Amino acid sequence: MTPPPGSVVRDPGEHLDLALQNGRGGGSEGAPVRTLAVCCADWPVVAIGPPADRPVAVMAAHRVIAASPAARAEGVMAGLRRREAQARCPSVELHDSDESRDVRAFEAVLAALEDLAPRLEVVEAGRCLVPTRGPSRYHGGDRALADKVLAAVRRAVEVELDVAWPVTVGVGIADGPRAAGLVADEARRRASGAAPIVVAPGATAGFLSPLPVSRLEVLGREPAELVDVLRRLGLRTLGRFAALEAPDVLARFGARGADLHQLASGRERLPPLVSAAPVDLRVSMSLDPPAERVDRAAFAAKALADELHRALGSRGLACSRVLVVAGTDAGDRIERLWRADGTLSAAAIAQRVRWQLEGWLGSGRTRSRAHGGVDHLELVPDEVRPDDGLQLGFWGGTSEAGERALRALARVQGLVGADRVLVPEWQGGRAPGERYRLVPLDAVDLSARTTTGPEPWPGSLPAPSPAVVWPEPRPVDVRDAAGRRVGVGGRGLISSPPASVRLNPGAGPVGLVGPTRAAGVASVRAWAGPWCVDERWWDAVGHRRRARLQVVLAGPDGHETAHLLTLEDGRWWLEATYD
Repeated sequence: MTPPPGSVVRDPGEHLDLALQNGRGGGSEGAPVRTLAVCCADWPVVAIGPPADRPVAVMAAHRVIAASPAARAEGVMAGLRRREAQARCPSVELHDSDESRDVRAFEAVLAALEDLAPRLEVVEAGRCLVPTRGPSRYHGGDRALADKVLAAVRRAVEVELDVAWPVTVGVGIADGPRAAGLVADEARRRASGAAPIVVAPGATAGFLSPLPVSRLEVLGREPAELVDVLRRLGLRTLGRFAALEAPDVLARFGARGADLHQLASGRERLPPLVSAAPVDLRVSMSLDPPAERVDRAAFAAKALADELHRALGSRGLACSRVLVVAGTDAGDRIERLWRADGTLSAAAIAQRVRWQLEGWLGSGRTRSRAHGGVDHLELVPDEVRPDDGLQLGFWGGTSEAGERALRALARVQGLVGADRVLVPEWQGGRAPGERYRLVPLDAVDLSARTTTGPEPWPGSLPAPSPAVVWPEPRPVDVRDAAGRRVGVGGRGLISSPPASVRLNPGAGPVGLVGPTRAAGVASVRAWAGPWCVDERWWDAVGHRRRARLQVVLAGPDGHETAHLLTLEDGRWWLEATYD
């Protein structure tokens, strides 16, 4: 029987040669495995797909991580803060990072590469790896394979995603997956990825030698932490780092530094403490009836990920790379390797299953490549490392209430949809209503969240935070003892002490304001401020000047409540209420 077009069909008992992909086999004993890496520049912007003449940038942690050609032409580049990007290009459109959107769009590239090499490992959206031993022999060598991969990626971006500008793509082949990633990044930088770079076997160290040590930052968080130390020690190229004696590197930088030293020396190995799963810990599930919707299949995947996480945890292990296998009742089958910087929690594994299914079944800008419903899911831990542990509850063990809450959220998500269950996420801001935003549950890992955000935001009000932030600020009138309107001058000085606050007619239910329920007027018992904020002074459209005032109001019955008032454009607003 001929398989449906676009499907990847294998024997149900056949799985990827994981040892070969990890560098634990192939070629001579202990030699790094030859790997091809693909690196697409500014992929978060490519996933959005704006017109070529529209300046667009994507933000993460309040810094630019990707920019469109039109935005780069105006000076917007990766690493700029929001204010710096808007100062260089006031018309730039800023979008929040959405990893789910990026991975769904990248599925079009992965589908194109499956025709050339079925064994793919997704590092992140825009970056993937392919072991070359089999594909290179089939396509006529490393150079021929690299040329075909580059052409396939560009065709997928231009045709499947309909991107309106030439996307820069880097393709590189070297000894070892991380070395190949560095070579692909260099190919992307050279002549805008016009041609792939193929490093001959055994020549990886020579190619990496003149590169600056800052290139290690593309490999993840841990290498980036080492880069600053190497710079301060005067080791500014990978060649100078590789010239150090291995015992000295181990003594000074530990096992992780020694691992990167081997990479720079062309002798890439598995990262320290990482190994193949010691026993077969794969978990699988059959879905009857088959799941026609991504939400239902993802809900089943969450239970499967929890089972795998418990099996690994009972052995003191955590997974850093997982193989996700999905099949349909029509015989289609898709396999993806997913890697994370660090370890994968149960929520992170379930999230990657959802991404894989959304890209396969068709979502957003990708078309469906599957036939029938999903009837089989399987998770295979590929690389594991010792579990570093987690913060236990006060009496030991994890929080049972927290686990119940996570299971309940997953069940509600399966019932109402992935985008209908929202949780708060800290994003920073000066006003109380700007500090947090509501994001889909899949966008965050609740098991790894903290209760507070990063360092205080410049210009924001100090603790305590208001108990209630009104969705729409309510207009109020602030008067002094003589009945004059209270204002704030350009130097931040208040015109006169506030004596009363009146809720304007038509502002909504006055009962929500506390002491103004009876007469709509409350006397000011105490006040503090004003605190002035001048935001986006360079932007004629987005420029805002505000003055904030904290007041304690007393109603006719003597009941006191505290509120946050804001003066903007000559009008006072009730912004928030304290408990």
